[in-house]
Amino acid sequence: MILGIGTDLANIERIQGTLDRFGDRFKNRVFTDIEQRKAERRLDVAGTYAKRWAAKEACSKALGTGLRMGIAWKDMAVSNLRTGQPVMHVTGWAADRLAKMTPEGHEAIIHVTLTDDHPWAQAFVVIEARPIAREPLATPGDA
Repeated sequence: MILGIGTDLANIERIQGTLDRFGDRFKNRVFTDIEQRKAERRLDVAGTYAKRWAAKEACSKALGTGLRMGIAWKDMAVSNLRTGQPVMHVTGWAADRLAKMTPEGHEAIIHVTLTDDHPWAQAFVVIEARPIAREPLATPGDA
């Protein structure tokens, strides 16, 4: 079942302006060390930050709060699998919120997709609740 959906559109040029103006102060407030290392290795540094910014905004919307109610930017972080697929990790208040909205007997899965077409970066987040697979009960003679 779907627990939440969020989307966000970020202007890459606006993020570049913020990076130029505030530099490390901005990066350290919003992005984890892993996100910063990933962005700084890319040719389009601002585009990478903009996609992650959009993902955090989209995730906060999917959690049903937006960036309020105690959620922090670094409570949501994007990394990538070896295949390049983005993955959203939540900690702190975001993880608490996710746990509260996940029905008993289910696990929450956060799906995220990112794209950009200069000057725009976009993210979609879908939070899904899947039933937890249970071990089959032993039957007589299973020893």
